Amino acid sequence: MQQGEILVVDDDPHLREVVTYALTREGFTVHEAENGVAALERFDAAPVDLIVLDVLMPEMDGLEVCRRIRANSNVPIVFLSSRGEEIDKVLGLELGGDDYVAKPFSPRELVSRVKAVLRRTRGAEAAATSSDSAEMNHAGLRIDTTEHRVWANGTELQLTVTEFRLLSVLMGRPGRVYTREDLVEHAYPGNHHVSDRTVDSHVRRIRQKLRDQRLDPIETVHGLGFRLRK
Repeated sequence: MQQGEILVVDDDPHLREVVTYALTREGFTVHEAENGVAALERFDAAPVDLIVLDVLMPEMDGLEVCRRIRANSNVPIVFLSSRGEEIDKVLGLELGGDDYVAKPFSPRELVSRVKAVLRRTRGAEAAATSSDSAEMNHAGLRIDTTEHRVWANGTELQLTVTEFRLLSVLMGRPGRVYTREDLVEHAYPGNHHVSDRTVDSHVRRIRQKLRDQRLDPIETVHGLGFRLRK
């Protein structure tokens, strides 16, 4: 069964071959790009459902590719990198990545991460077409789950699927404290690899987008988690 189209971007042809084989076996259609420039050209020509993106590449690294894609698209991005330092992971997520896999990795783990990210994406899309979808308003924020759109002080925000789900959870019960475990359960369904730092990175990115519109409604409850101020 066709699972979706994926763009694999890495300057190592052997790694592209391994990743392509693993994803193809699971029913995905895979396209390849050998560097960041080729990736942008391929994505501009024909959008895909998800991008597997290496960080360290010549000419244009994966972080810059992510920046340029995020200027116009919220397509899910899973980073790959041989640099496993926490700071690199956090930077990738704060730029708009949805997940991060450090090399060397198991192809089975990568496929699991890709499927988990796509489940979140498709879950959000399904919610957007549900008759039970609703609009939420609170303190200058408006979320339309039918159209999967968010406004802050009247300005529409561009959120990734993960960011949208996190903000929707917090908007659902203003004043309630959500632990990081709560947020993982609600906003990252089926992904058991999500760390506290991943949640923090996505929340930090949401906050910055809100602050750009002179809103700062998300509050950190130290030792517990986060809540939306009443």
